[in-house]
Amino acid sequence: MIQSSRDKFWQGKSVLVTGATGFVGSWLTHALVEYGACVTVILRDQVSRSNFELLGLSSRVNVVHGSIADYTLLQRALNEYEVDTCFHLAAQALVLTANRSPLSTFDANIRGTWSMLEACRANNQIERVVVASSDKAYGSQPTLPYLEDMPLQGINPYDASKVCADLLARSYHHTFDLPVTVARCANIYGGGDLNFSRLIPGTIRSVLVGERPIIRSDGTPVREYLFIDDVVAAYLMLAQQLKREGVRGQAFNFGADQHINALDLTPRILHACGREDLEPDVRGSGKLHSEIDCQYLDSNKAAVLLGWTPGVPLDDGLDRTIKWYADHFQPVAEPASAGAPGRP
Repeated sequence: MIQSSRDKFWQGKSVLVTGATGFVGSWLTHALVEYGACVTVILRDQVSRSNFELLGLSSRVNVVHGSIADYTLLQRALNEYEVDTCFHLAAQALVLTANRSPLSTFDANIRGTWSMLEACRANNQIERVVVASSDKAYGSQPTLPYLEDMPLQGINPYDASKVCADLLARSYHHTFDLPVTVARCANIYGGGDLNFSRLIPGTIRSVLVGERPIIRSDGTPVREYLFIDDVVAAYLMLAQQLKREGVRGQAFNFGADQHINALDLTPRILHACGREDLEPDVRGSGKLHSEIDCQYLDSNKAAVLLGWTPGVPLDDGLDRTIKWYADHFQPVAEPASAGAPGRP
């Protein structure tokens, strides 16, 4: 395989990835390993059913066991593995979980971020830090799409935690000249996402077991969905160009340039699966509590300064995602006497 200059950039780099067992972190770690980077990951728990394990990454990276909020552990990891690049993706990433358990979400998403930033500031070998924020940090805005210079006004627990992480990262650049940049991505989908409370993987899993997919709200809130390959490319491009004027210390939107609500997206998934007979089960008579009506991003800054544009159209991404789940989560038939359908 002929490698591009982007791929060659990572050969021999020492990279720390937090959140490596998560959906995005696992695919980013896989790409870095394939491109020749020496990758170190912080693991709090050994998650057996994760994309990280399915990709066989545990034997291909250095593993440091501990909490992302442990400043001393982060210092040790950065120093002992001579890290030059950090991708900080570790977070509690589910909105409903944050509503149920805000303190653990704040601990992971806010204290974990300042601990990582401070450890990087104290280490003179760090050349680039990329911090994961979210489109949720913008909160409700009077006009759309979201632009990077709009105020961050997410007020629900998850949204507020991403606001804090975003501001902390840019504060460390402007105050201490830490080489950091921030990624604000739209809703991310693709194979390997095992959080089935999310719309796309949840709908696909329902189809695999022959059940009607559930829409928890009334299905009208509008979102955009960005395929995982485009997200990994965005993180890599941010890191590689971080030293450029206009990139260092900045935040960048990464969106799909196509927005859609659940009432329209779910039938597209069912059509792609060949199961249009499974009518969606719309549970909500209105929007979920505190749910924002419309969220989508303007990614022109990333296109102009980084050369990044989304490359995978929604229908192509859905086809690839469905194939991944079909390959990895086919339901297992139970004996006829059991009287119950199989489960993935």
